[in-house]
Amino acid sequence: MPMYKVKPLHGAPGALRAEQLPSCMYRLPCLHRAAPPPQEEVDPSLQALESRQEEILKRLYELKSAVDGLSKMIQTPDADFDVTNVIQTDECSTLTTNGADLDLMLGKDYGALKDIVINANPSLPPLSLLVLHSLLCEHYKILSAVHTHSSVKSVPESLLKCFGEPTKKQPRHEYQLGFTLIWKDVPKPQMKFSIQTMCPIEGEGNIARFLFSLFGQKYNAVTSTLIDSWVDTAIFQLKEGSSKEKGAVLRSMNAALGKTPWLVGNELTVADIVAWCALQQTGSTNAAPANVQKWMKSCENLAPFSSVIKLLK
Repeated sequence: MPMYKVKPLHGAPGALRAEQLPSCMYRLPCLHRAAPPPQEEVDPSLQALESRQEEILKRLYELKSAVDGLSKMIQTPDADFDVTNVIQTDECSTLTTNGADLDLMLGKDYGALKDIVINANPSLPPLSLLVLHSLLCEHYKILSAVHTHSSVKSVPESLLKCFGEPTKKQPRHEYQLGFTLIWKDVPKPQMKFSIQTMCPIEGEGNIARFLFSLFGQKYNAVTSTLIDSWVDTAIFQLKEGSSKEKGAVLRSMNAALGKTPWLVGNELTVADIVAWCALQQTGSTNAAPANVQKWMKSCENLAPFSSVIKLLK
């Protein structure tokens, strides 16, 4: 017996038919072929505001670069710098290389003077760096400075004035390159160019290579290898080696100078500078062979070398 009865609908008048039932929940118009919506006109005042914002951001960037440059100018070149005696001089001569070349070699730094800072021990002064400083003064307008670190008790007067007598200083921005020498108790010369991001370059030979590269000389692979070889030989054998090694180097130099006026080819290179200074510091000038003696006189005829000889007296 059924629980309850339902009247049949399929045969009743006005009953819903299957074809009358909806086949979807709701309908939307097709958008695939619809015309693109019309572009709204940009408000001229909004455009002006955007342009002004871009101009302000550009000026802020320029100001930031200038402030970064100024901060580098007043920042102490050495982390533990303690000055007890300061002598500043500047030297310059006719420029044969423009500032754009320095920007190309060292990178452009907005608002800041490119400053090379070298720490050296006065007990063993790096003569080659002093020669290179004089040569750089012939190519660029150099702001030179000599400082004495507190780790050094005394420095000879000649080394305090190794860049010459103090002269009237010009505004810092008128110079192309800064060259700061700090007499400090260090085992070997150290150099920094970018004091914030650069690890120090150590060793007189390596610093000499860097400084000589500022002249923009280009050499092929063979010549560059020979120059590097002579620089290493001068530092590690002629300057720091035994008497037997020094004798072998002098014989090799004599053979090379019998073929060309300079150690590598017909022009002065950093190899000549470092080797000449090494001979001066080791006292091997009197025992040098004939070709080496002639080459040494050629070096001494150049003003940068002759100025260094005064420091040795």
